[in-house]
Amino acid sequence: MPSGKGSKLLRYIEHRLRVTLADSRVITGTFLAFDKHLNLVLSDSEEFRTIRGGGDSRSNIVEEKLERRNLGLIILRGENVVSLAVEAPPSAGRMSGVPGGPGVAVGAGRGTAGLPPPTAMGGGGAAPVGLGAAPVHGVGGPGGGVMGTVAGGPPAVMQMGRGMQPPSY
Repeated sequence: MPSGKGSKLLRYIEHRLRVTLADSRVITGTFLAFDKHLNLVLSDSEEFRTIRGGGDSRSNIVEEKLERRNLGLIILRGENVVSLAVEAPPSAGRMSGVPGGPGVAVGAGRGTAGLPPPTAMGGGGAAPVGLGAAPVHGVGGPGGGVMGTVAGGPPAVMQMGRGMQPPSY
């Protein structure tokens, strides 16, 4: 495993992070992705910023107010990131214990409910009706009057389109 910064950040994917920006804002969110420039993608993010108000000039008291706002899904430019801190490990609620990895691809089909899914080795499963069988009438070919026949002979126009059966002589 490489020991670059990328591999160190990878272990914090889906953790809750606290990111401090150059303008002293703090953003918390679920860490989804990053790139070589340290641009960060955060979901369910919130921004916290401290606003210093002018207090009483005689007593040298400065009022500080913490503002919070929801941002949602954001991309932070890496140039503005000052520091990262882990707030919490990944929550089990979102992925509900499903392990990460490449996954398994299964075709969605075309209204073929009840057919068994194809096996992992590429075979198996019955061909859906209309996909592996004969072409469907009226789909992909010229209009009804174009393929007319002349007095029992071959078709007058020998055009073939998708879904049309070749002429039989």
